[in-house]
Amino acid sequence: MRVRRSCNALAMAGALVAATAGARAQETTYFGTVLEVEASRVLVNTIDEKSKKEERVWFVIDRDTRVKRGDSIVALADAKMTKGERIAVLVDPAAKPKMLATEIRLAVAPAGHTEHQVPTQTQMPGASMDTDTGWHLMQDGVVYGLFNRQGGPRGGEEFVLPNWWMGMWMRHRGNQQLSLNAMLSLDPATVGKSGYREIFQVGEALDGKPLIDRQHPHDFFMQLAASWRIPFGEQTSLILAGGPAGEPTLGPVAFMHRASAAGLVLAPLGHHTFDSTHISFGVATVAVERGRWTFEGSLFNGREPDEHRWDVDFGALDSVAGRVWFRPTEAWEVQVSTGLLREPEELTPGDATRTTASVSWFPKDDKGFRAITVGYGVNAAHDERRHGLFGEFTVDRGANSMFGRAELQQVETHVLSTGEVPEEGLDDAPATVAAITVGGARRLLSWRGFEGAVGAQVTFYGVPEALKVTHGERPVSFQAFLRLRLPTGPMGRMWNMRMSQGHKMERDHSGHVMR
Repeated sequence: MRVRRSCNALAMAGALVAATAGARAQETTYFGTVLEVEASRVLVNTIDEKSKKEERVWFVIDRDTRVKRGDSIVALADAKMTKGERIAVLVDPAAKPKMLATEIRLAVAPAGHTEHQVPTQTQMPGASMDTDTGWHLMQDGVVYGLFNRQGGPRGGEEFVLPNWWMGMWMRHRGNQQLSLNAMLSLDPATVGKSGYREIFQVGEALDGKPLIDRQHPHDFFMQLAASWRIPFGEQTSLILAGGPAGEPTLGPVAFMHRASAAGLVLAPLGHHTFDSTHISFGVATVAVERGRWTFEGSLFNGREPDEHRWDVDFGALDSVAGRVWFRPTEAWEVQVSTGLLREPEELTPGDATRTTASVSWFPKDDKGFRAITVGYGVNAAHDERRHGLFGEFTVDRGANSMFGRAELQQVETHVLSTGEVPEEGLDDAPATVAAITVGGARRLLSWRGFEGAVGAQVTFYGVPEALKVTHGERPVSFQAFLRLRLPTGPMGRMWNMRMSQGHKMERDHSGHVMR
């Protein structure tokens, strides 16, 4: 009798275990990236492992939801989920209508792990891991529907569609990393050969004349490059980078990639003082990372792109630049750079020397982001120096963002006032233009990785005496825009990215990619 009772008890226990295991087996597991965290729910950009289809899903969390950080069960508050972190969410089929999470799995943060420009994601328990043979795509892009009204006698109104897309494909070979970069823009078609209106802007040429009071369009091929990262121990890496279209090691991060300029729709007036070489047709770069320091050098084609925006303007790699980065903390980044540009201008012969310095602040933030950049630069060419100074910020909180920029920029007075290149020795002294821009935007759409927003900004100018007759005493410019940011995939926006850096993918002890 006791034997029979024991057998019955074992059978019942076995049935209970089997039923529990069966129930666990029926749970659906969603893999993805954390987008927002609230007290009772979490928004995840989920990715179907087979179709690679992405979908944003809110998962409900209650007191019965089990949260695991690595192999440890922790309270939700102690899990400290962060935006951009990889996550696995288990959902019982019976709870699918309201997507109630039965279990949440998170990775153990690696020792010394940092999040710098881009949210980094680590492999969570139970998720499929990428192996050495896999390629990893990181991408970003934006399209603006821009109503642009520039003030003063030189101003006007227009509607244009500025845009760009960038993709980076990465893979490992042993402990080394190969990255392929492409950046494209349809500006030649959607903005036009003459670019968009921007008073006091000077740079490049059109139909044999200087392009003034307009920002030139980007070339279709903004970047076609590759980089190869070779580590030497845990603290040091050698990076070799280059390609037919890329950016030399000169200036701060280009304005369209700066997190501090994320809300600002127009190029800065100091674009040709700080970062205009971000499109150079022919670049070869060597960089050495050592702890918090990075030392970079480039040979490149220093000539500005011509007015034919659909091709690649190859030239000799006869210009040189060097740059040093220092990162005292995760949030702060400092750069100093200088370069010699051989015959950079189409209409004016002669070399130019450019020197820049900048400081950026971009801390981690679970609720959005904040970013600030301050920069100083000087161009020395044609027996004169033109200085520039700017400060800019973007604050992104939930669906709302605020942004602004202040500039003091010395401009080519004769070119702006006459539209002609001055004869040798007859150029006017550089005049200083002040500009203050403030604006805001609100996100209205968030669907399958697309983010749609509406926004506006206004710019007030301080006009030097020499340009008041042509540009007015107190011009004011205004822009209203619709902005569509393209889906990024699981690796986040490409804030503060540059060709010589790429994105360093981390690995666990077994050699699998943790991103």
